[in-house]
Amino acid sequence: MTYENILFASANGIARLTLNRPERLNSFNDAMHAEVRDALARVKTDASVRVLLLTGAGRGFCAGQDLGDRAVAPGADSRSAIDLGASIERNYKPLILTLRALPLPVVCAVNGVAAGAGANIALACDIVVAAKSASFIQAFSKIGLIPDSGGTYFLPRLVGTARAIGLSMLGERLIAEQAAEWGVIWQCVEDAHLHETVEKLLRTLAGAPTAALAAIKRALYASLRNDLETQLELERDLQRALGYGADYREGVAAFTEKRAPRFTGR
Repeated sequence: MTYENILFASANGIARLTLNRPERLNSFNDAMHAEVRDALARVKTDASVRVLLLTGAGRGFCAGQDLGDRAVAPGADSRSAIDLGASIERNYKPLILTLRALPLPVVCAVNGVAAGAGANIALACDIVVAAKSASFIQAFSKIGLIPDSGGTYFLPRLVGTARAIGLSMLGERLIAEQAAEWGVIWQCVEDAHLHETVEKLLRTLAGAPTAALAAIKRALYASLRNDLETQLELERDLQRALGYGADYREGVAAFTEKRAPRFTGR
């Protein structure tokens, strides 16, 4: 597939996916969804990829859905309305589930505003680093909708019910510093340091035991729905599999020999 709405490249174990409609604040239309799906499928099947970076071009990360792609005439009746549920089923649901299920770390660099679905796509990633000037906005209520793309799932778990309701009903801007203080994201950094911070993080993750990172991701997300006994059993099964792996043997050997480990990962 030829990409016109995203940038995608992979080298040295790092895949980089950049939403690239800066004139529309990287808002999604059907064409962008198709390109993102294709790129993520490539990441999933490429064993050389050890970490994925998701970011946006220009002055923002993602403004969510391009409403121009869903134009509704003022005063139009329900017979001319667009089925938003079908759009979620076709595009946003598989996108969120894919990001969560990828067997490798997904890092999101939020370089500006993340609004609507854009905010929740960021929250679907594993590690989110935001520039100090960035912000997160649950803009849905402003147009008579609910947070989608996992917003009603992520927010209560990250900030608690009271803050989740406030953010969702009021649609107020959550600045990056406060998002970090509330535990919504991993880190907020000065704008000038965003690139440097993210690049260091990507190199660290690319050199890490990726199979273990994938298992950590799987176990922590499963804990949100499992009871204690089920979670202990999952930990047992994942630890058993990792214990037979080459990365565990290499990690122990490197520790014993007092040298840096050389993990093979996926």
